[in-house]
Amino acid sequence: MIIVGGVLSVALLGYLLCALLKPEWFV
Repeated sequence: MIIVGGVLSVALLGYLLCALLKPEWFV
């Protein structure tokens, strides 16, 4: 369960980072 939470956290951080770097992808 902790591993799943870690994976989701990393995925969410990556998504947010991409949204900041490439905002045109998320419009």
